[in-house]
Amino acid sequence: MSDEPMRVLVVKTSSLGDLIHTFPALSDARCALPDIEFHWLVEEAFAEVPAWHPGVSTILPIALRRWRGNWRKAWRKGELSRFKQQLQQHSYDLVIDAQGLLKSALPARWANGPVAGYDRHSVREPLASFFYAGKYPVSRQLHAVERIRRLFALALGYPEPREAPDFGLTGDDAAGSGGLVFLHSTTWASKHWPLAYWVELTQTAGQEGFDVAFPWYAPEERLRAEKIMARAGHGVLLPRMNLSGMKQCLQQAAGVVGVDTGLAHLAAALNTPAITLYGPTAPGLTGAVGRRQKNLSVDWPCAPCMKRDCSYQEPAPVNPACYQSLAPEIVWTALRQQMVNP
Repeated sequence: MSDEPMRVLVVKTSSLGDLIHTFPALSDARCALPDIEFHWLVEEAFAEVPAWHPGVSTILPIALRRWRGNWRKAWRKGELSRFKQQLQQHSYDLVIDAQGLLKSALPARWANGPVAGYDRHSVREPLASFFYAGKYPVSRQLHAVERIRRLFALALGYPEPREAPDFGLTGDDAAGSGGLVFLHSTTWASKHWPLAYWVELTQTAGQEGFDVAFPWYAPEERLRAEKIMARAGHGVLLPRMNLSGMKQCLQQAAGVVGVDTGLAHLAAALNTPAITLYGPTAPGLTGAVGRRQKNLSVDWPCAPCMKRDCSYQEPAPVNPACYQSLAPEIVWTALRQQMVNP
């Protein structure tokens, strides 16, 4: 019998929240199969993220987003062939496509090893299951974290986990030693909590003796943070950080408030006291998960609409209109409760 550890390639390319959702499955597998070794195929922009989990030994970046803009250029420059060579340097006992899309199933098939994934009734894009040797049924009505945990258990042959999810992220830094962090940025216009509400929440935090930090990455995010701080007369603009820098910042925070974005999932997984606000989206299947996490959803007739832009036609005091039901005092009360609960 070989003394080599079982080597598994995880294919989950993006985005940040989806990557975080995969971590508990790795923790489950390491508990059931202590000698297992994970490699991870991930979009190049998120290459630092899989390394946060102690079970991942090797990271293989892929440039799907960049190649999608010009496949011919990537082919002529030899990027595709170099990627395939790098991928095939290793042999795997199993390749698990935890994404369930054609864009993940194809590179999974290029790897040296049998590919496992959801069956055609469970996968997001049914054609992707054509590329799998092992096809497993997992209900699409489960939260994403539990779906991936069950997929790993079925594919690797250990009992379905019953314990609370372990993201494997805590213990790096002294948690709770900083102030508050407000995650105000998101790519969907409809997810933005009204600017006036951020101003009021920032003022309340200052009156209660809390420092408030505002992260940013894109220039428009910095402008929004500066506008909130100027109107509130309170707050600190953080320096531009990579994802690992944000991880440390969120882990040290006393509390976090955020809209539905990847960094909110990270704060939840770190077990930092956190509130995540849901307007056009719903937390049921993909919401933030953590021991000290609370998701707040709007109570509004057309929510969740799953639209990038608010299309509510009636006059409303705020935009997006649905956030009227998530006023700053509600959010502040919820955050303070999370901060005092162990």
